[in-house]
This record gives sequence, structure tokens and C-alpha cells, in this order.
Amino acid sequence: MGEIQVGTASWTDKTLIASGWYPESADNPQKRLAYYAKQFPVVEVDSSYYGPPAEQTARLWAERTPAGFTFNIKAFSLLTGHPTKVSAIYKDLRPGTDKKNIYPDDLEPQTYEDIWTRFLSALDPLVAAGKLGALLFQFPPWWGIRRSHKDYLREVVARCRPLRPVFEFRNASWFEGENAAETLAFLRDNELPLVCVDMPQGHKSSVPPIVEATAELSVVRFHGHSEKWTSKNIQEKFGYDYSKQELASWVPKLRELAGQTQRTQVFLNNCYSDNAQRNAQTLIDLLG
Repeated sequence: MGEIQVGTASWTDKTLIASGWYPESADNPQKRLAYYAKQFPVVEVDSSYYGPPAEQTARLWAERTPAGFTFNIKAFSLLTGHPTKVSAIYKDLRPGTDKKNIYPDDLEPQTYEDIWTRFLSALDPLVAAGKLGALLFQFPPWWGIRRSHKDYLREVVARCRPLRPVFEFRNASWFEGENAAETLAFLRDNELPLVCVDMPQGHKSSVPPIVEATAELSVVRFHGHSEKWTSKNIQEKFGYDYSKQELASWVPKLRELAGQTQRTQVFLNNCYSDNAQRNAQTLIDLLG
């Protein structure tokens, strides 16, 4: 059976800091990361979706964590086709436009290439320290199944090589009817890791909780089951606290994934207050 790593999708959230989960002695970013790294072996960096990380930041992450600790990095929004604030782009690469948000097609081809290059090279300190895990590419709700999108998944792999991208879909068409078998076969044939999700159902962004290994690495993300999933209020969207029974129902599924892969990573993304940290610890205890 492969290794199962459990962590959360944040360690810096303001509501987490205010929750009292960190001891009073962890009174700055360095101490909080060090404390987190004593509790969990892996963390997901979501801030990199909103703005690409600086190489110096990645170097500090590497220096402030013990050997064997792993950072998964969420891909910058522009690289997954999401609307991206012009102010989030590297200052010298920002296009001259009156638009507040832009898409890849709004950029000159070379500018787009430069953003890719800088995003990946900023992670070099984590690579050198052996602490970079996977790169999470989470696609928008309108990004449905089609040939050009499959081609882009292969393109992402080529761009990131030898780094490891993993793919999360937010459009149900990938798994509707016969598409499910087609999608899974495509991912397996190309050794592309599917990100399995536990999330609210019945929304445009809802994907069913399909638990399948499609490569040597599996990733599972728990988003909670908030009844207000579409809310822009973080408490309403992520203020979900998994019960022990809910988490226990996932234990055999996670063990089955681990039996088919070299490593299974699990992230609690219900990041409001200390929900994710408490739930992650409960899941670790249940896994034994």
C-alpha cells in the first residue's frame, strides 16, 4: 500500500489564526508554519492561485519546514483559464488595458510564455529542497469535456515536466453518462492524476465524488457540504465541519486508492476557523 498524507489547504487563514488552533507562542508566520509542519506532513498553497509566488517566498517555506515536508502548489489562475486581475500579474508583464480582469487570449503570446516560465521557476527552492509535491490545476466551471481541453491537459504536463501536475474539474460534463469512462480512460492512458473531490452537489461547479486512481499519485480534496456553496462569504462557503462518521466513510476509499498508487494526498479545504485542521487530525486518527 502506498503512503497516505493528510493535510489542509491553508495554514495562514485569518479565521484559523483567530480560532486559537495555534499556540500563543506561534505569534508570527515563521512560527506558525513550523507548528503546522509538526502536525501534518503536507500542505496545499492556495494563495498562488491569486498571485504567483516569489522565489524568495518559496525559499523561506523550504527553510522553515523539516526534511520530508511537502508543499503542493495551486496553479496561478491565468494558467487554468480563470479571469485574472491585471494587478496580480508580474508588474513588468501587465498589459496596457482598461480591463480589470483578463484571460490568456488578452495577452501577447510571449507574455503568456513568460508568465509560465516565472511561475515554475519560482518553485525552484522547493524543488532543490525536495519539498515540492504536485501542482494543482483546478479548472473553471465552464471548462467542460472537449478535445481542445484534453490537449491542454497534455500541454500542461509537457510544460511542467519534470514537475507533477494534478487535475481537478469543476464541470460535470467530464463525468456525465458515458463521458465518465472516456475521461478516466483518457487520464489513465496519459498517466494524468485525477483530483477526487468531496463537495456540494447540484451546482454548475459540482463534480460527483468519483474515487479513481488514474496515475501513480492520487489527490483527494474535501470541500465540505455547505448549503451556501455559491456564497462569496467565506464562512458560508467553507464553514462546514465534517462529522467523524462522514470522515470514517472515506477511510476504506482512501485505503483503496493507496493500494493502487505510490502516494495518496488528502487535503481538507473547508478552511474556515480550525475546521480543516481538526477534521484532518480526525481523519489521520481514523486511518490509524
